[in-house]
Amino acid sequence: MGRRDDLDRYREVGEAKRQDLAEFIQYGDLGRSGPDELEIPIKIVDLPEFVYDPRDMGGVGQGQGGTPAPGDPVGEPQPQPGDDDGEDGDPGEEGGDHEYYEMDPEEFAEELDEELGLDLDPKGKNVIEETEGDFTDITRTGPASTLDFERLFKEGIKRKLAMDFDETYVEEALRVDGWGPATVFEWARGEHVPVSRPWIEDAYESIPAEERSRWASIEEMEANVERESTAARIRREGIDEVPFRREDERYRYPEIVEEREKNVVVVNIRDVSGSMREAKRELVERTFTPLDWYLTGKYDNAEFVYIAHDADAWEVDREEFFGIRSGGGTRISSAYELAAEVLESEYPWSEWNRYVFAAGDSENSSNDTEERVIPTMEEIPANLHAYVETQPSGNAINATHAGEVESHFADDSNVAVAYVQGPDDVIDAIDTILSTEEET
Repeated sequence: MGRRDDLDRYREVGEAKRQDLAEFIQYGDLGRSGPDELEIPIKIVDLPEFVYDPRDMGGVGQGQGGTPAPGDPVGEPQPQPGDDDGEDGDPGEEGGDHEYYEMDPEEFAEELDEELGLDLDPKGKNVIEETEGDFTDITRTGPASTLDFERLFKEGIKRKLAMDFDETYVEEALRVDGWGPATVFEWARGEHVPVSRPWIEDAYESIPAEERSRWASIEEMEANVERESTAARIRREGIDEVPFRREDERYRYPEIVEEREKNVVVVNIRDVSGSMREAKRELVERTFTPLDWYLTGKYDNAEFVYIAHDADAWEVDREEFFGIRSGGGTRISSAYELAAEVLESEYPWSEWNRYVFAAGDSENSSNDTEERVIPTMEEIPANLHAYVETQPSGNAINATHAGEVESHFADDSNVAVAYVQGPDDVIDAIDTILSTEEET
């Protein structure tokens, strides 16, 4: 194994020792990563290298300044310029170097699926291209070059078999004493012989008069004349002609294949009122940021809408969303009303997958949840609605919004409610939300 192999091996070890995904989500520095690239800290593995000893000491008995006196130390390192002498800085003041494992959202989604045991299969909605596929569809008209001759031939054969009968056998019935075309036609219908009345009349006319009483009864004729099956007759004689008809003609044309883009819009709603202090805001970020990465990795095209609200709601950009704070009161319905407007005008349900995620401390103005929020949620079609309650100190007396939503939508498969009191709860909250989407 050469030095390059050693280096490659050390890099592999370093990447394998990156921070655990769940630990990174719960405690890592999420702000360092962007929406399209994640940077996860890895444990540093020093690569082996040759170094030169900076000390120029000379050999024993060749020191500068003469021969050492008895009892003097031999070979003691001498201080070098720049060595720490306790005056230019204290140990530990300089930060260590860090390395990061770069991960794109697709890999993040795959690893989170594995971590949580998920198997989500996003559906495409927006048609971005229509192409011609195989000639698998059929129409009654078309150019001659696309005529499905195999199907036409099969229909002709089926008709041939359905129309075929043992002509000799029927002619013998016309030789029964006292039987004429009418009687033979009724007999043939009873025997399920597909013969027409005109054919019987023509055959009767061709039989000489002296032969029309050959058999005393139909029973005598049936006992002496063997009826040959259609299959046996075709094997013996073959098929001279196939009765094609125009209504049997079918023409092949290509199947139109719609390529659908897996696109999604995620509406993130956050309470920014005075009660949402730093610890609560951080828990919102730790829950929503991985969800954004996950859906970005799952879908071909992901767009995000960020809505902040206190008593009123307004759109913000991603940078503002997790840091903004207001001193106003709380009316959660204002955010859902704004979300409904944005989705209706810019992201039609027929063309977009939709996720509506909201978070806060569950404090809301009186009756707003029951009278406005829940009805508005019911009016917004979405793959998934989710509410995340962030209460680091546990449930407050007036923090009832999450409980009301959970109780009302208990039987709905596309509404999830999660509770986060600290970083340790974040993974469970994400699992609750995404597991609900998987079931949907």
